[in-house]
Amino acid sequence: MKGLRRWLAGKHSSVEVSEKRGVRALHLGGPAIQSAIRLSRPDELELHYTQAMMAFLLFEPAPRDIVMIGLGGGSIARFVSARMPESRMTVVEINPRVLAAARSLFGLPTDCERLAIALEDGAKWVPAHRDCADVLLLDAFEDGESVRALATQAFYEGCRETLRRRGILVVNFIAEERRFGKYMARIEEAFDGKVLCLPAQDRVNMIVLAFKGGPTRVALDSLKTAARALKRRYGMPFDHFVTDLLELNTRTAAYLRIERP
Repeated sequence: MKGLRRWLAGKHSSVEVSEKRGVRALHLGGPAIQSAIRLSRPDELELHYTQAMMAFLLFEPAPRDIVMIGLGGGSIARFVSARMPESRMTVVEINPRVLAAARSLFGLPTDCERLAIALEDGAKWVPAHRDCADVLLLDAFEDGESVRALATQAFYEGCRETLRRRGILVVNFIAEERRFGKYMARIEEAFDGKVLCLPAQDRVNMIVLAFKGGPTRVALDSLKTAARALKRRYGMPFDHFVTDLLELNTRTAAYLRIERP
């Protein structure tokens, strides 16, 4: 089916669902695609940016607890539920209509021991939950831009406290986000400069990875070995993620530096 599938409106951003060439997509408050699944392969990640957000697996291949702020169509939650049996996931979503669309049109699993959905404001949930996540994914937009309440200095510092000792924050930005420099500086301040940038393959999005602990550099040989193993397991271009990380961030002949020089 081409065009609009369903329109849901209320006090939150409008929710539209479209379908074209076997891909069902979610739109929030505008035409931009926020989430998508290929109906013939619903447990795989269709969009480049969702794949790039999984680059945290290069550094933390077996997280016990993943928290995500912003559900969208639930493609990442569905992927984790289907493909990462060692991980539990909590998703925080403020808009009940987004959850309704994810459940009815995108096949989001119901809550279980490994997946929980909290209908709450992420700006309030994060500071109220400390030391509970190995990975924290932030993917929340309003009218095509990052939600400002989820991009303050205090919020990013709260994200650090939500993470465990070696936790990783993963933030999705639109590549043309006009406040990107300001938000990036806040993340660097909150995480002591231990930050990497990774463009999505289509260059529409920029993914930021911020590290609470762990090493300040990673050997390239071990990174490339991990990428090959992850590509075989998940069928995603982790080798290209490594190439882009090395091009965009500080490196030496043998190491990718996570800490800013």
